[in-house]
Amino acid sequence: MTRPLTERLAQAGIVVDEGDAPPVLEAPWFVRALQAFSGWLAALFLLGFIGMGAVFVLDSSAAAATLGLVMIAGAYALLRGSNGDFVEHLGLAGSLAGQLLVAWALGAALGDVNAGFWWSLAVLQAVLALVMPSHTHRTFSAFAASLAFYLALTEGVSAPSLAGGLVLLSLTFLWLNEFRWPTYMRQLQALGYGLLLGLLAIQVTGYHGQSLLLGRYGYGTGLAWLEPWVGDGLGTLALLLLIRHVVQRHRHAIAPSARVAAYGAALVLMLLSLQAHGLSQGALVVALGFAIGNRLIMGFGVILLLLAITHYYYWLDVTLLAKSVTLLLLGVLLLALRWVLCRRWPIDTRVAAGEDVSQ
Repeated sequence: MTRPLTERLAQAGIVVDEGDAPPVLEAPWFVRALQAFSGWLAALFLLGFIGMGAVFVLDSSAAAATLGLVMIAGAYALLRGSNGDFVEHLGLAGSLAGQLLVAWALGAALGDVNAGFWWSLAVLQAVLALVMPSHTHRTFSAFAASLAFYLALTEGVSAPSLAGGLVLLSLTFLWLNEFRWPTYMRQLQALGYGLLLGLLAIQVTGYHGQSLLLGRYGYGTGLAWLEPWVGDGLGTLALLLLIRHVVQRHRHAIAPSARVAAYGAALVLMLLSLQAHGLSQGALVVALGFAIGNRLIMGFGVILLLLAITHYYYWLDVTLLAKSVTLLLLGVLLLALRWVLCRRWPIDTRVAAGEDVSQ
């Protein structure tokens, strides 16, 4: 017998309020956009006023770092005290200005923009992503932390795809555990979206054959011998974790032969990714969005897939005819795989509706 939805949500730790309180009405998007614009405009005037009086701090790295940390702490206090869009974006702008001052101080202290500089920024952004009481700020900090992590690995060990694979593995873990801690669900979602944006930026710059360092390339040292297959390997590992999660969730409805077929399809996709790099990562994000019912994540996955296919199509090391035949065979294989799965292992309607089939 199927249990009521409220009972299943309660067992999962999600409290459903069935009181008679009226629903909270949210402001229209254009009103929120106007409030956000007003917050940034006010922040620009405020920062300009502060900059005119404190421009001398740029001559001292200690003074710049101190002022930057004070501005970040002030943004934290401002964001913690209010939840309005105006205050949220005002605090974000102030925090960004403080982060720029801290980055300036780090660059002056280290004497060069090297791997240590990017590691320091990655740690700073990771801390801000965890502690800042603003979903917008958390998303931006997670995005900035992933980019700083990518640049640190590019400068340090010449392994940019390793950064992309680790970011993909991290966001897969976050989204699969989205409902495990209901109290922190919104925070996890903000971190997940930030990592998705970071992964997209990493993939775009990786397909162009250079880093975000304005033309500065790696020197073929460190872990460069792992490139670019380490990113595809980590993407396949994340895909296997996703399949394992889905199989355990619907273990009573998925036949053992279907499980073997799913793992086999993941390995085939990995072999294809060795030729068309990034294919497994885009497929994983699409499958992740479908598994958790998030269309925005599926959209990110479609963009990543299109980027991977486009990059492979314009890859100059393989003839155009060979690439066209490969993509044609890949499309036919995927369509045939879908037809076989639908005919051999039809979807249980109760599972599709989200019901518990173990009762």
